[in-house]
This record gives sequence, C-alpha cells and structure tokens, in this order.
Amino acid sequence: MIIENTTPIAALTVGDLKELLMELGMQPKAGAEKPTSGNNRRYVYGLKGIQSLFNCSHLTAQRYKDTFLAPACMQQGRKIVIDVEMAVELFKTHKDGNN
Repeated sequence: MIIENTTPIAALTVGDLKELLMELGMQPKAGAEKPTSGNNRRYVYGLKGIQSLFNCSHLTAQRYKDTFLAPACMQQGRKIVIDVEMAVELFKTHKDGNN
C-alpha cells in the first residue's frame, strides 16, 4: 500500500497503520520476544509488610526485623524495604533451627 505524506492518520486503517509502523521499525515483528528486565524481585514495605507476609503482630514483626530478617531488610531512616524471597528463606531456616 502506498501512503502519501498528505494522508491524515485518522484516515488509515488498522492494517495500514501496522504496515507503516513495521516499515519504520517501531513495532516488534511477529514472534519477537520482548526484552525482560533481570529484576523480578518482590518487596514489601515497612512493619506492616512483614506483618502481612508472616501474619503476625506489630511487636513480632519488629522482633523479626531486628533479628533473623535483618539481612533481608534495607532501612534508610524510617523507610523499610524487605526482599520477600530472602525473608521467606530466612524464616524457613529460623523456623527449622528452633524446632
């Protein structure tokens, strides 16, 4: 299909627009994989995040954060960020060690 420079975009069909984008290299070709970021980590935030993750009280969440969960916690001032995957692993090893 030949599209003139004076053709308004609103006058193009979906097929025409896809064709134009393919020619310009602005749309991935069929079967092309989208790039994925290497960061698939999940985080919870604050003591409420620990409480919801482990279904525990505020006091217990504070105790966990200060003891065995410390390696999974990053804290800057009042902001607390917890790596969920690491926290669950630390919880499992802590639980196994106490039994």
